[in-house]
Parts: sequence; C-alpha cells; structure tokens
Amino acid sequence: MDYFNYRGSDLYAEDVAVSEIAKAMGTPCYVYSKATLLRHFHAYADALTDIPHLVCFGMKANSNLAILEVLAEAGAGFDIVSVGELERVLAAGGDPAKVVFSGVGKQRHEMQRALEVGIHCFNVESLAELDQLNAVALDLGTVAPVSLRINPDVDPKTHPYISTGLNGSKFGIAHKDTLMAYRHAASLPGLNPIGIDCHIGSQLTDIAPLLEALDKLMELVASLKADGIALHHIDLGGGLGVPYQEETPPHPSEYMAAVKAKIADTGLTLVLEPGRSIAANAGIFVTEAILTKTNQDHHFVVVDGAMNDLIRPSLYGAWQNIIPVSTAPHDGQVEASFDVVGPVCESGDFLGKARTLRVGAGDLLAVRSAGAYGFVMASNYNTRPRAPEILVDGDQMHVIRERETLESLWALEHRVNR
Repeated sequence: MDYFNYRGSDLYAEDVAVSEIAKAMGTPCYVYSKATLLRHFHAYADALTDIPHLVCFGMKANSNLAILEVLAEAGAGFDIVSVGELERVLAAGGDPAKVVFSGVGKQRHEMQRALEVGIHCFNVESLAELDQLNAVALDLGTVAPVSLRINPDVDPKTHPYISTGLNGSKFGIAHKDTLMAYRHAASLPGLNPIGIDCHIGSQLTDIAPLLEALDKLMELVASLKADGIALHHIDLGGGLGVPYQEETPPHPSEYMAAVKAKIADTGLTLVLEPGRSIAANAGIFVTEAILTKTNQDHHFVVVDGAMNDLIRPSLYGAWQNIIPVSTAPHDGQVEASFDVVGPVCESGDFLGKARTLRVGAGDLLAVRSAGAYGFVMASNYNTRPRAPEILVDGDQMHVIRERETLESLWALEHRVNR
C-alpha cells in the first residue's frame, strides 16, 4: 500500500495534488510520501518487537538527508557503503551506533572515521580487509566490531546485476572458507567478531532463497560456537522485492515470521538491511510530455525526464509503471501504445516501452516506484541539471533538494587558457 492515489481524475501524493507540485516546482521532479516511507519501515520493525533486532535502511536506495532524518526519528539504523554515506547519516541526526558498514572496497580513511564515531559493525568481505581493518584499529588504540559477509551460494533467481550471493560474486567470503576466516579474525587483536551476515541479491519475490541462506548461516553459527567463537547477531541483508508490475512479493511481516521461527530461541539479534522495499514505492518521478511523434507505425511520447534521471529502465531493462497525473481527456491527446523516451542523445534513453497511454503535449506523467535507485543513480549526462526532490507530509510539501542550476554543473571545473 502507498499514498499515491487518484481523487477523481487527479493523482494525489497524500493530500497534495501532484499537478500542483509540478506547477510549483517544474518538471521533471521526484516526489516522495512520508507516510508511505514510514509505513514500509514499520512493516519490518513492528513485526520484530518481540526479539532483539536492528533494522538498518539500505541507504544506497535513497540517501536524501530528509529521508534519512524521517527514518532515524522512527528508530532506523543505516546500512552504508562509503564514508560519504556515513557523513550523511551523521548530518541527518542518525545514530552511528546503529550503522553497519558494508562494501568490498573500504579505504583506510573510511575505516578510521567509522571507528572514531563508533559504528555498530563492519561487514567485512575479504581476508585482506580483515588485516587492513585490524591495522587501522590498532593505530587508533581500539577494537573494531566485525561481521563476516558469507556467500551461501544460494541462487536468488533475480537479475544478474543484482544477484550478489553466488560464488562468482565480487562480494563476500566463500562459504567453504568461513571457519578459516573467523579463526583469522579472532586471532587479530584489533578485531572482535560479533556477527555473521549475507546478502544474496535484490528484488526477490520469493522468501525461499532467503530462508535457505538463513539455514546455511545458522549451521555456520553452530559450527563457530563449537570452535569457541560465539556470535551476537545474524544479519540477513536486504533484498525483499517490491511490486513494480505484476510481482507478488511476500509482505515483510510474512518474511519476518518465517525468520523468527528459525532464530527466536538462539538469543541472536537480527539485523536487516532493507532499502528498495522501504523506499521504492514511497516515490514517483513526475515528467511532462514535450511532444508525440510517429515513425512509420511506432509511436513515441517525448518527455522532459530521461535516462540520466531514472536509469533503471535503460540499465536493467527494469519495468516501472507509468500513469497519467490527470485522467481527464482533452483535445490534442492521442491514445496509442507509446515508447516513453527522453531528450538524451542515446537510443537507450527510455523510461518505458509499449505503454498504452492517452497523452498529448503538456500532459504530466508519473513513473511509479521511483523512491529507490532514482535520484541516487542520476547523472548530469548531456549537461542536464538533476531534478529536485520533494517530500509530501499530509497536506504539506517540502523541497528537500533544490533543482541544480546550469552554473553549478561546471562550478568545480577550470579552464586553462583564461
């Protein structure tokens, strides 16, 4: 459920007409619903009130300060993959003690900063990283809490680009090397192994692979305990899918019930890193039709949004629903099966293909499920300013990121002959 709904012929974000947002802010723009964001976070948190847990928002999905602030105030922790994301958490008022630091390429200065502010845990992904983190911790005279990311070699049956838990992945440590890696971590004076984690992929619509991965981790927890290494938490990462089209992913409460049945008696704290399933359907991308055109029998609606604003369709072949902001008909509209394309000079510049729409120049369209991997993956390709972000809270709208100006795009550049 989300809070983007029609009232009569007009699409609303909570209690604000999307057309009024576009009129005030121009297009293209990203529009988020605070109520939807919180509803999706609490779908996890409320299902876990009876066990120790930490729900860390995977902020690579959406890192706007206002979004982070809303979630921090609701009790969320954060899953980060860079020192930049850590500084965003701090700037938004997030608690560093609720931060887990993932990623295969953490640099020494990033490790140092994370130790200085006291994060909850490093999700370590290689033996080399263990050694490097140990050296940084000893230099600071402290001990780094670590969890090893294990590849359980479970096929998540998702897009190859977002499948991360197989043996061929760049992420994590091979399942067969688990005991050796933990023994090595336990031998290093600057490290304290406190957890075990995995993340097998994104946009999963079946919990079976997630539970299979959990079973493998639970077996490893028991083996490690027998070896004298007692862990405090188990981190299942993120990955639960969202309905972009006709997918029917399980509700987070269903997933959590199945997980709790397996770990409730272990005393382990459950750590989760959901991103997409919290943010995706909490946002839309609003764009205006510039014109329609037909090449032979192929129909196009050219809009002012483009692949630089929303790259998932071009990058992954991702499908996101595209709906009219107003369903009221008017002269000048054409009803057809359209490819919705942007002005960027690439044949791959499309937001959707073969979409049945009644549309004309000046009409507004909304691309659904744009709250995750929308703005965060945007670029300035073709020297296009990135679009503003707006957060709706009831009948109020807040500009949480201004539209970039053209001048800002070259503000850090320097000419050499002047």
